[in-house]
Amino acid sequence: MKKILAIALIIALAVGCVALAVTNEEAEQIASSVTQTTTDKALSANAYTETISRVQNSVLGVNNYQEYRYNSYGNGFGYGFGFGYGYGGGNRGRSDEAVEQLAATGSGVVVYKELVLTNYHVVENAKRLSVSAFGDEEELDGTLLAYDEAQDLAVIYVPGLEVEAVPLGDSDQLQVGEWAICIGNPLMDELSSTVTLGIISGLNRAISSTTVTDKYGLKTKITNTMIQTDAAINSGNSGGGLFNVQGQLMGIPSRKYSGATSNNTYIEGIGLAIPINTAKPVISEAIVKLLNGDNSKADDISGSTQTVSGDKPMLGVTGSMVSTGNYYLVYAGLLPGGMLISEVSGGSPAALAGIKPYDVIVEVDGQIATSLSVIRAALDAHAFGDTINVKVYRLEGLENAETTDDLGEGEYLDFEVTLFDFDNET
Repeated sequence: MKKILAIALIIALAVGCVALAVTNEEAEQIASSVTQTTTDKALSANAYTETISRVQNSVLGVNNYQEYRYNSYGNGFGYGFGFGYGYGGGNRGRSDEAVEQLAATGSGVVVYKELVLTNYHVVENAKRLSVSAFGDEEELDGTLLAYDEAQDLAVIYVPGLEVEAVPLGDSDQLQVGEWAICIGNPLMDELSSTVTLGIISGLNRAISSTTVTDKYGLKTKITNTMIQTDAAINSGNSGGGLFNVQGQLMGIPSRKYSGATSNNTYIEGIGLAIPINTAKPVISEAIVKLLNGDNSKADDISGSTQTVSGDKPMLGVTGSMVSTGNYYLVYAGLLPGGMLISEVSGGSPAALAGIKPYDVIVEVDGQIATSLSVIRAALDAHAFGDTINVKVYRLEGLENAETTDDLGEGEYLDFEVTLFDFDNET
């Protein structure tokens, strides 16, 4: 019996070997029949693919270029990113060089001809702005036309931009559970025009995380109402689009929560977007401004290192203009922009009024001190004997601080300064 089974097994193996023995041509034909396949895209199309194809190219990359200064003194606390402006209020002859660098990237959506909606934090502190279309290496320069820092919104004007605008929806009609399509440019150009899909997870979320700067440059946090979604939002998605299945822009992705919280709980899949209805006022402002022929930059606050002096009425102070571009504490929002005083002359109008070194002049006679010329013009409008109003910001511990931990509380102070002629060589 065993012998019969063995013979049967040998015969079966022989038959199998014969069956596998095909010509090379036959083998190639068999391989071709397995690998040469087609897919009918029409059968795979759905509401999502059709919507994405309509709006994807209207989501652009936004590039924030800033100017940095480098010098031999390094990046110490007192000099703020190595800009060469210390607490003393001047560069004191240091040699430095301004270099433009790409500081940040984000996303933006075309909402009107040549107008791109994005987040304010994407364009903040930009020396130059540009946008780039999906699949196009060319960058087109843009101008910040309108913004609402409190709502974290900005509109960029890009002349010559030939990209179709997307339709705006009504975010008040959003429903929890409906589909959410997010499009943006995470990781700069590496993953441009990334599409993620999720649902609307929540509405009217009160998020106390938006930082707003007052008119002098001091930053505080405020609460905004936002849309929650579980569609993936990553670094670089900020300013992109959250669309419904109709292809309408319903929100602007701006932040996400992930990782461990302070009480050691782990969270994932919580993305937040600004409702499009919140953005409509700043969009309208930009459209009206553009159609009225005004395409000027929304603001232009800059600082320079100089000394207030002259033969006309003077405060009797020496200092330098500080801003987000040249002083770390202003960049961090811990100090407002203005004139940082390094010295107050004894017996001067400023000294008698109570103004001190390391105060920051933020306003003179109702004019925000955005430059030395503003301060000088306010003084030139007065004669000896007049009283001028000066607002300063005084930050406790600024004079001797080595790190931000050494700083105390700050406050705005108003002084009435009587101008008079005094003996001061500066």
